[in-house]
Amino acid sequence: MSSSQLRAAFVSALLLVAVGSPSAAQANKEWNRSEDKQNVSIVYLVRHAEKADTGKDPELTDLGMERAQDLARLLKDAGITHVWSTDYKRTRATAEPVATSLRLKVESYDPSKLGEFATRLKSIPGRHLVVGHSNTTPGLVQALGGDPGPPMPDSEYDRFYIVTLGSNIATIQLRFGAPPGR
Repeated sequence: MSSSQLRAAFVSALLLVAVGSPSAAQANKEWNRSEDKQNVSIVYLVRHAEKADTGKDPELTDLGMERAQDLARLLKDAGITHVWSTDYKRTRATAEPVATSLRLKVESYDPSKLGEFATRLKSIPGRHLVVGHSNTTPGLVQALGGDPGPPMPDSEYDRFYIVTLGSNIATIQLRFGAPPGR
């Protein structure tokens, strides 16, 4: 299989996994059998879900808790090996349903050191979920070598990035869960 065919198959598999297609598990199994998977890591990046408006370190709202559960369902068959979060209630609460369902620990990272964290992510093979903030998630995508797209407004909670790290870096940007402010 040529590298362009492999890349096309991989992007198709990512899209199937990302949209929760019934064949997502099959696409994931096919990718796992691929000869190049050892050279590619996948980083899924989201901003924390909807937060309460009060306090310096707010909890998630009920809608935010629903979005965190949506994220866990979305990534159920994605083969996540690591879950990362900043050390805030809202980011940990967004990451926890994924970590719990996969029996993984939520690991902390410092959002003020995105370059160092990107280097660390690149050095750890696997599939990573990273939960951050509107002012750090696009920056981390860029630090990984991906395309962050437009700035993320504070009212946006449904942006979902998939960044593949390997000989070629690719970025896919999707939406997940209910539209914000429903």
